[in-house]
Amino acid sequence: MVAAPVTPDQPVADTPARRRDVRGTLLRTLLAAAGGAAVFLSFPPRTTWWLAPVGFAVLGVLLHGRRARAGFGLGLVWGLAFMAPLLRWTGEFVGLIAWLPLALLCALLIAVGTAAMAVVSRLPGAPVWMALVWVADEALRSVVPFGGFPWGKIAFGQPEGWYLPLASVGGAPLVGFAVALTGLAAAHLARDWKLAVPALVLPVAAALAATGLVHTDPDQGTATVAAVQGNVPRAGLDFNAQRRAVLDNHVARTLELAEDVKAGRAAQPDLVIWPENSSDIDPFRNVDAANQIQRATEAIAAPIAVGAVVIDPDDKLPRNTVVLYEPGVGPTDTYTKRQLQPFGETMPYREFFRIFTPAVDRAGTFQPGTDPEGFAMGPAKVALDTCYEVAFDSVVRDSITEGANLIAIPTNNATFGYTEMTYQQLAMSRVRAVEHGKSVIVAATSGVSAVVAPDGSVTRRTGLFTADALVATVPLRGEATLATRLGAWPEWVMTALGLMAVAIALTVTRRRTRPTPGAGVGEEETDGGPAGAA
Repeated sequence: MVAAPVTPDQPVADTPARRRDVRGTLLRTLLAAAGGAAVFLSFPPRTTWWLAPVGFAVLGVLLHGRRARAGFGLGLVWGLAFMAPLLRWTGEFVGLIAWLPLALLCALLIAVGTAAMAVVSRLPGAPVWMALVWVADEALRSVVPFGGFPWGKIAFGQPEGWYLPLASVGGAPLVGFAVALTGLAAAHLARDWKLAVPALVLPVAAALAATGLVHTDPDQGTATVAAVQGNVPRAGLDFNAQRRAVLDNHVARTLELAEDVKAGRAAQPDLVIWPENSSDIDPFRNVDAANQIQRATEAIAAPIAVGAVVIDPDDKLPRNTVVLYEPGVGPTDTYTKRQLQPFGETMPYREFFRIFTPAVDRAGTFQPGTDPEGFAMGPAKVALDTCYEVAFDSVVRDSITEGANLIAIPTNNATFGYTEMTYQQLAMSRVRAVEHGKSVIVAATSGVSAVVAPDGSVTRRTGLFTADALVATVPLRGEATLATRLGAWPEWVMTALGLMAVAIALTVTRRRTRPTPGAGVGEEETDGGPAGAA
């Protein structure tokens, strides 16, 4: 038996068609990167919020008619160009080991969403379905992995934008849907302007209508609030080694404020908010720390919410706690942070990750709280959402539904230096103010601290790495917005509709690619359906 001759592999011919394919792939990749970068540039501290719809318009052009695999690849590039610069602050003091893996993970989850967006891109009404799929993808990123990482939700880049009032109706998910729909509809104009124009106009019209639902007048009186920013000895991780200096800074700045009040240079506050980690020394175990805090409380003659690290007497593990100190009484209540930061306050799969780096042991062993109820402080019922918690829709909502009429965000951003992190977080607080119709007080160890009105406007703010105190009279609003009353329902409904669209598109694809009776082996019916696009 003679063996068949083996034909050696031939190099792929450098034909004009192949060169066009390579150029097309390169162009699409560059456009995807430009689109993702546009969305990044829409986030604070910049006020170019309108770049977010531009980024989605680019994405819409790239995804239309593509298969899921192409949608995944293009979305990965788009997501990396968006998330890598947005999350640069995560590597400020620990390097690439935190920043690049996190950015890649976020981009991969975005790519899952863009793959699904490509699948639905040939359905009638494609921009709507694609925007709904985007909402579903943001919902996914809010819960996985490790409890979710909602940083980069499109709504958090819109505190200066037209769409912000929609937060009072459907929360951050509705704002994100409106932004995505605007851009995706713009991308659809040349294909079907009769559909695209209404889809383009509707989000803007809805946002304008929702403006009438945003109120700043008090319905439960007012409160004079002080946010104390004591500052830290220097930026960086090692501020934690200087715990007493941080506490002393906040005591000293509060004593200065008390002197200003006595001299008539500042209004007497009804309540005072100190930042997260303003006392990394447990005041329940250290008498001197407790005495200093009480000294400040007596001087200012108002209750102080103090961010402290408290060691649980039973399991001996730390809690990120806010302790309420009252004049003449001392500590009367506590709130423990419920949503902990993975790879910071906690370390998931510590033993596994230690195989790759001993840096995992720099992460804490904090334990989460379970009770969302905040504090009664003077005339205010204060919802407390500590630092990272402000990014999570459900965490903030649960604290509000306990009857709060004011939101406080004690935070510690000193670890992240002069990066954009603190501005990104302040933007979240502004969205939450509109979403729940409440004034928001942001108290940061090193800045930016701020007073935010219920319409999302910033009425007072500090700089970075300065000692300061903000005093403002703010409206107390107990009325629940539509977004507060509806809770997670808008997100659930939009997510369900997006997933339904994916299921329908996949069903249509399978039917169109099913072999027809009498067709030759390997022949399929492909009439230009979703799977037929390269």
